[in-house]
Amino acid sequence: MTMMTPPPLEQEDEEMLVPHQEFTEGPQPMEVIPTETASAPENQQVEDPPSFKFRWTIENFSRLNVKKLYSDIFYVAGYKWRVLIFPKGNNVDHLSIYLDVADSATLPYGWSRYAQFSLAVVNQIHGKYTVRKETQHQFNSRESDWGFTSFMSLSELYDPSRGYLVNDTCVIEAEVTVRKMVDYWSYDSKKETGYVGLKNQGATCYMNSLLQTLYHTPYFRKAVYHMPTTENDMPSGSIPLALQSLFYKLQYSDNSVATKELTKSFGWDTYDSFMQHDVQELNRVLCEKLEDKMKGTVVEGTIQHLFEGHHMNYIECINVDYKSTRKESFYDLQLDVKGCRDVYASFDKYVEVERLEGDNKYHAENFGLQDAKKGVLFIDFPPVLQLQLKRFEYDFMRDTMVKINDRYEFPLQLDLDRENGKYLSPDADRRVRNLYTLHSVLVHSGGVHGGHYYAFIRPTLSDQWFKFDDERVTKEDPKRALEEQYGGEEELPQTNPGFNNPPFKFTKYSNAYMLVYIRESDKEKIMCNVDEKDIAEHLRVRLKKEQEEKEHKKKEKAEAHLYTIIKVARNEDLAEQIGREIFFDLVDHDKVRSFRIQKQLPFSHFKEEVAKEFGIPVQFQRFWLWAKRQNHTYRPNRPLTPQEEVQSVGQLREVSNKAHNAELKLFLEIELGPDLRPLPPPQKTKEDILLFFKLYDPEKEDLRFVGRLFVKALGKPTEILLKLNEMAGFSPNEEIELYEEIKFEPNVMCEHIDKRISFRSSQLEDGDIICYQRASALQNGDQYRYPDVPSFLEYVRNRQVVHFRSLEKPKEDDFSLELSKLSTYDDVVERVARQLGLDDPSKIRLTSHNCYSQQPKPQPIKFRGLEHLSEMLVHYNQTSDILYYEVLDIPLPELQGLKTLKVAFHHATKDEVAVHSIRLPKNSTVADVINDLKTKVELSRPDAELRLLEVFYHKIYKIFPPGEKIENINDQYWTLRAEEIPEEEKNLGPHDRLIHVYHFTRDPNQNQMQVQNFGEPFFLVIREGETLADVKTRIQKKLQVPDEEFSKWKLAFISLGRPEYLQDSDIVSNRFQRRDIYGAWEQYLGLEHSDTAPKRAYTANQNRHTFEKPVKIYN
Repeated sequence: MTMMTPPPLEQEDEEMLVPHQEFTEGPQPMEVIPTETASAPENQQVEDPPSFKFRWTIENFSRLNVKKLYSDIFYVAGYKWRVLIFPKGNNVDHLSIYLDVADSATLPYGWSRYAQFSLAVVNQIHGKYTVRKETQHQFNSRESDWGFTSFMSLSELYDPSRGYLVNDTCVIEAEVTVRKMVDYWSYDSKKETGYVGLKNQGATCYMNSLLQTLYHTPYFRKAVYHMPTTENDMPSGSIPLALQSLFYKLQYSDNSVATKELTKSFGWDTYDSFMQHDVQELNRVLCEKLEDKMKGTVVEGTIQHLFEGHHMNYIECINVDYKSTRKESFYDLQLDVKGCRDVYASFDKYVEVERLEGDNKYHAENFGLQDAKKGVLFIDFPPVLQLQLKRFEYDFMRDTMVKINDRYEFPLQLDLDRENGKYLSPDADRRVRNLYTLHSVLVHSGGVHGGHYYAFIRPTLSDQWFKFDDERVTKEDPKRALEEQYGGEEELPQTNPGFNNPPFKFTKYSNAYMLVYIRESDKEKIMCNVDEKDIAEHLRVRLKKEQEEKEHKKKEKAEAHLYTIIKVARNEDLAEQIGREIFFDLVDHDKVRSFRIQKQLPFSHFKEEVAKEFGIPVQFQRFWLWAKRQNHTYRPNRPLTPQEEVQSVGQLREVSNKAHNAELKLFLEIELGPDLRPLPPPQKTKEDILLFFKLYDPEKEDLRFVGRLFVKALGKPTEILLKLNEMAGFSPNEEIELYEEIKFEPNVMCEHIDKRISFRSSQLEDGDIICYQRASALQNGDQYRYPDVPSFLEYVRNRQVVHFRSLEKPKEDDFSLELSKLSTYDDVVERVARQLGLDDPSKIRLTSHNCYSQQPKPQPIKFRGLEHLSEMLVHYNQTSDILYYEVLDIPLPELQGLKTLKVAFHHATKDEVAVHSIRLPKNSTVADVINDLKTKVELSRPDAELRLLEVFYHKIYKIFPPGEKIENINDQYWTLRAEEIPEEEKNLGPHDRLIHVYHFTRDPNQNQMQVQNFGEPFFLVIREGETLADVKTRIQKKLQVPDEEFSKWKLAFISLGRPEYLQDSDIVSNRFQRRDIYGAWEQYLGLEHSDTAPKRAYTANQNRHTFEKPVKIYN
C-alpha cells in the first residue's frame, strides 16, 4: 500500500481527488468529482476507447469484519483492474471506494495507463437514487489506485430503508474506459481559440466558470479595470487589484492563468481552495464585495446597473378594494426546474397567482379576513440577466439534498415581453424591449455529492461557442452548448437493431446550472471594446514587468544547458549569515552572489567577472571547491589546481559536481594585509589546514563568525590562542575553550578540543569549524541557560515556536511559546498550564493540526500518548507549528478511563426529550448508565424501571441488556434513547407479542412502494385475537392524537419495506407470527400520516469538527 500525500496546490488537475491512503485522520476536505473527459481536444476524431461495466454484489455486508475488501479482477483493454472498498470507511465516517490496478506490483518499471471511470453504490429499491461519482486518472506505480475517500455517508449506506443495503446485500458498479493520452497536454488553448483558461487550485472549477463568464462581459471587465488601485497595493491583499491582474492576464497571456492571488485577496486559506462551493453563492458574495469596493469611485453603481432588476410582490383582495404591494430588487433569479419543461414555463410558474381563501384568507387592514390573490410581477429586468436554475433541491422524504437532472430547455433568444407582457407589472416601462440573447451557459456535471463545473460562452455573441473548462478552452458547436446541456435522459444506439429490443436510456448528469442573457437593446454597450487604455498605467507596468520576468526565466530555462551557474561564497557572506540566518555549517548558498557563465568559456573569463564584481584583481583570487561529507555537512574541501583553472567552466563543473546539476559552488579565499589591501594567496602545502572559527557568547546567547586561519597539521591549538583572542576582541591572556562542530543531522555532535594535542591528532582537516568561548562562562554555568557551545547548538537545533489555539476557536492564534522539539509531553502541558494560570497541567488536553485541511485532527492526543513535541507537530511528511488546547473539568488520565455517552431521555407522560451526557468508567455496564441517569431525570414513579435503546433513522434496532459493557457502544452514528418500561410490557402473557411501531409516509411522486420513516418509534404489546380497531384505540390514546387528525391515519403491516394496509376487523397478531425475519426492525406496524413535526434541535452525530462552510470573502 502506497502512502501518498495530496498533490500540491499548483497541480493542474481539473479537480482534486485522493489516492487510496490509510488515513489516520478524519475526512480530508479534498474530494470532488470531475466527470468530463480530458483525454483529447474535442474537435479531434478518436476511436471509441475500450470500456467495461463491472458489477460486484457483496452479501452479509454489515457483518464484514475487515478493514478493506477487494473485488474480483476484471479486464479492460487487456489490463487487470479491481475495486477496493473500506466498508466502515478509511478512517472517515463515509464509505471509501477506489479503482485499483490489480497487478501494479508486477508491472514493468515506468508503467502508466489513463482511465476515465465511474464508481457507484446501486440503490436497489429505486435506481434514480444510485450514488455515482466519476473521475479520470493517470495510474502509475506511485498512484496505482484512485477514488473517493468520502464516497457516501455510512449512516445513509447502512440505513436499510434507503435502499443501498437490501437483505444485507450491497451492489457496487464500476464503469471503466481506458483512453490513450492523445493531445491533451500539448493542446494550446490560445493558439486554437484565442482564449486562455484558469488553473484549478484543487476544487475551484466552480469559481473558474463564474470568473470566465464575468470576464467575457466586457462592460464588467472595463469597470474592474477602472477601479482605483495604486502601485503600492499588493494583489494578495486587494480584491480590485487581484481581479484587475487576473483579467489582464486572461486578456494578454498565452498560457492558463493562476487564481491564487485572487483567492488570497478573498482571505482564503488552503482549506477554502479545496472546498467546493456554490456558484450562485460565490457570485452574490463577490458582487456584493465589488459593489462595496466601487463606492465613492468613478465606477460606483456598475454592479446595480448591470445586474439589478426589480419585481413587485402584491396581494390583491377579490371582494373589496384593497391591494398591498412591495418592490424588491434582485441580482439573479432562481427558476424552478422540477415540473417545468423550459425557461418560459419557469417564468410562468414564477408569476403564478396564488389564491388565499378558506383557512388561508388574507387579513386586510380595515377589512379583516378576505379572499385574495397573491403573486409577483416584474417592474424591470437588468441588461445582464442571470438565471440560476434550481438543479438542487431538498428532498423532505429522504431528508437529503438531491440533484434534479430532468430535461429543461432554454432558448437562444428569450422574449420576456411575450403574450402582451404577461410577466410585467402595470408600472413597467413598456418602451423597453425585453428581448435577450444567450451569452453563457454554466454547467454542473456530477451529482449532489460533488461534481465539476465548466462554462460555454459566446464572448462576442457570434455563432461560435467556446467551452471554458479550467485550463482548457475549446471551440464548440451550438448543439453542445445548448441541447446537450438540457439534461434529461439519452438513448444509447441499439447494438442489434433487428431484435426489437427496448432502447436503453441513461440519465445525463451534465446539465445547465446557470444561464446569462444579455438584452439586445443593451448589447453594444455591454459588449464594448476593452483595450490597454482602460488599464491603469501602474498596472500595465507591473504586469508587463511580471510577464518580462516570466519570459526571461523561460528563456533562461530553455538555455540552461548552455550555461553554468557559479555560486561564490566569501568571508562577508559567512559573517552576515552565521548567527542570524544559519547556525550550522558555514553558508546558505542560495543567498550568495551567483554568476551565469557560458560553459565553453575558460575559467579565467569567470575570474575576470569576479574581479569586476568584487574589485579583487585576478592574481589575488583563490577558489576552493565545496564537498558534501558523509555526515551531510557541506564544507570547503580543496583549492582549485592551476591545471583546473585553465579548463572551461563546463569541464570544471563536471569534474567537481557528481550530481550533474547546472551549479558550481566555490569559496573565494582572499588574503588581506594590515592596510586591508588584497595580497597574493599564501602557498598551500599538505601540512596547511584551513579552519573556520565561530565565537559563542553565553550571556547574549549569540554565535557569530569571526574569521579563518591556516594552521599547521602538527601544530597545536595553544599556538593560535593569541590570534583567536585578537579575533574575538578579548585580552591576549583570556582563557578560552575550543569545540569542533562536527555535524547537526540527525543529531548535533559538537566535541571539546584538547588544546595540548596537535590538530592532526584531533582529526581536524580543511574546511572544519571550531567554535570557541570564554572559559569563565563554564565556571559560572548556573548564570546562563546554555553555558557552553554544545548546549547552545543543541537548543538551536531543536527550538520550536508553537502557536497554540483554543479548540473552540480553531482559526485564531491564542498565544505562542518557544519550546524544544525534545520537550516531553509533560513539559508541553506544564508550559501551557503555566501560560493559562492553571494549577493542574493534567487538565490540559492537546490536539494536533492537520496540515492539509488546516483544521484540528479529529482525535485528541492521549495523555502521554506522544513522547516528544516533535511527534505532536508531524502530519504525514509535513511539520506544523500549531497545537490546539482544551481545559478539561477533570484530569485527562481520569477522563480517558471514562466513557461518555449522550443519551436522549424520553419522559413517560410529558412530550419532552432531554439529552444527558453520562460519564462512567469504561468497564461500566448499561445498568450503571441507567442508574446514573435516574439521578438526573424526573421519573413518573419512584420505582419506575428504565431501558436503553439503540435508535437509527426512526427505527429501534436494539434493547441493550443491562449487563452489556458500555466501552463498545457507539453513540456517534446511532441515537441512544432511554425510556421508562410501561407496566403492560412487564407481564406479557404466553400469546402476547411485543411489536415495533413506526411512523411512515410515502412520496406521492414515486410509483413504487418505498416508505420513509420519521418520528419516534415505540414498542406496543398486542394481545391474541385483538383487532386493528382495538389496537388503534390504544395507539391514539398513547400518542394523544385528536380524533379528526387520527381519522386520516392509515395502519399497515410492513415487512422489508413493503406496506400491506390493514382493515379495522383484521386480527393484528396473525401478521406477526414469523420469527425468522432478518432483524425484528424490518417487520413492524406502520402508522402512515404526514410528518408535521419540526426537526429536533439535537443530532445523533456528535462527531467533532464536521460542518459545512459557507462561501466567505474576508477582506
